Amino acid sequence: MEQTTYYHWSGSRFCPERFGSQLTGLIETVKEKTGKEGVLYLCIGSDRSTGDSLGPLVGHQLCRLIPEKVTVFGTLHQPVHAVNLKTTMEIIRKNYGNHLVVAVDASVGRADHVGGITLGIGSIRPGLGVCKRLQAVGDIYITGVVHGGNDLEPELLQSTRLCLVMELAECISSGISCRNIF
Repeated sequence: MEQTTYYHWSGSRFCPERFGSQLTGLIETVKEKTGKEGVLYLCIGSDRSTGDSLGPLVGHQLCRLIPEKVTVFGTLHQPVHAVNLKTTMEIIRKNYGNHLVVAVDASVGRADHVGGITLGIGSIRPGLGVCKRLQAVGDIYITGVVHGGNDLEPELLQSTRLCLVMELAECISSGISCRNIF
């Protein structure tokens, strides 16, 4: 499958319509190549760590904005994280096998990329930024860079500013909801 990656900046530079249009195009491409029909959002992270809460915040906002139409795994009330990811993926495979999975997660990158959002075709490996080795998930990925630097200690996510994570979550969820991509 083609390797298309789009980059966005959160905040006032973010354009929900452009993001939504690009995500729609990626979903159509994956559906065409795989034959999958539905769309499911797998929002990965923990509500116990500021820097790792991007996924659950996006899931929470999607359920609030378009509750009756969107299929979401991973919210503030029921997060999907390292402990339950394998079980969650088994449930998705069993009950939502005809859905393509859009994986949403926080990421760690270069310091000058903090606040950036990446959108593309392919899977992601949750936990790599903090030296965890979890299974690759997703047909399409959305990541938000919440911390930058070479230090890959799990504690670094504790020092991430909540305002940054909230801004990223609001941008991502507005981009998804503005085009009703579900």
